[in-house]
Amino acid sequence: LVLFAVAKTLPEFPDINANFIGDKMRRFTHAQLGVAIDTPKGLLVPVIRDADTLSVKAISAKVKEYANACKDGSISGDALTGGSFTVTNLGNLGIESFTPIINPPQTAILGVCGTTLRPRQKADGSIEYYQAMGLSLTFDHRVVDGAPAAKFLKAVADKLEKFNLILAM
Repeated sequence: LVLFAVAKTLPEFPDINANFIGDKMRRFTHAQLGVAIDTPKGLLVPVIRDADTLSVKAISAKVKEYANACKDGSISGDALTGGSFTVTNLGNLGIESFTPIINPPQTAILGVCGTTLRPRQKADGSIEYYQAMGLSLTFDHRVVDGAPAAKFLKAVADKLEKFNLILAM
C-alpha cells in the first residue's frame, strides 16, 4: 500500500522523482520505484518500472517476484538499475524511527517505520488510541529544499490516510 501511494505521488514532485548526476538533473515522468530487499548477501534494490501506472495488485506481485529473485540470486542486472526513488522498510523489524541513506544518483528515499499505538482526544474529550506509522524521508538538499520535501511526504501520508480515494485513480 505504501509503494502504491508513493508511486502515485512521485510524478507530482519532479525533483524528488529524479536522479542528480554530476551537476545535471534527470527528472522522470513515471515512477521508477526502487524497493530495498534484504538478502543473505546484502541489500539489493530492484526497480518497479512505471509503478505509477500499475495497480496495487500488480505492484504487490512485482515486489514478491523481485524479492524471491533477489533472495535466490536470479535477479537480473537490468532490474537493479534505473530507479528514480527508493522505499525501504525497517518497520517489519519493529523499528519506530530511522534515517535511510539515499541510493545515488537518486535524490530521495523513504523509510517506512513500524506502527505504534498513539492517543488522541476525541470531540467529546475522551481519549482513543489509533495505529500510527512513521515515515522518514531523506533527501539531497542540493536538489530539494525542506518545504517541497515536506509537501511530498504530506502528500504520501494523505494518500495513505485516504487510501480508498487513490484506488480510484
